[in-house]
Amino acid sequence: MEDQLKQLRGIFDRFDMDSDGSLTILELAALLRSIGLKPSGDQIHVLLASMDANGNGSVEFDELVGAILPDMNEEILINSGQLLGIFRSFDRDGNGYISAAELAGAMAKMGQPLTYKELTDMIREADTNGDGVISFGEFASIMAKSASDFFGIALPS
Repeated sequence: MEDQLKQLRGIFDRFDMDSDGSLTILELAALLRSIGLKPSGDQIHVLLASMDANGNGSVEFDELVGAILPDMNEEILINSGQLLGIFRSFDRDGNGYISAAELAGAMAKMGQPLTYKELTDMIREADTNGDGVISFGEFASIMAKSASDFFGIALPS
């Protein structure tokens, strides 16, 4: 818990550009984008309003803790470990990336063979930096997006 608070404080301080002890809507947007989220302006306004317990139009550290810390628990670590295990099952050569061939092979092995178009579409959607392979971060992002779509939560793409 103490380590999580330190990490959160470090993130908060990094995005508190004017060091006034609070995050403006622009600073909050920058923080969210740094962790791979791309919320719309409306989504950022809603998030800020829900986090801003004292109603001053910005998010102080204790408000951020109140909004985020309840979700930072062991379940997240377990899910990350499970996700890494799934990633490694696709990354057959263990080089830290899933290539198109590895993705095609894994999908075929699971009884879901892909057409060339399906394969290239999947790689294109997941490969956000355009290097032709899927890193763990890209894999985690696409899995989070898939989960949010599955549960009916609209995350921006």
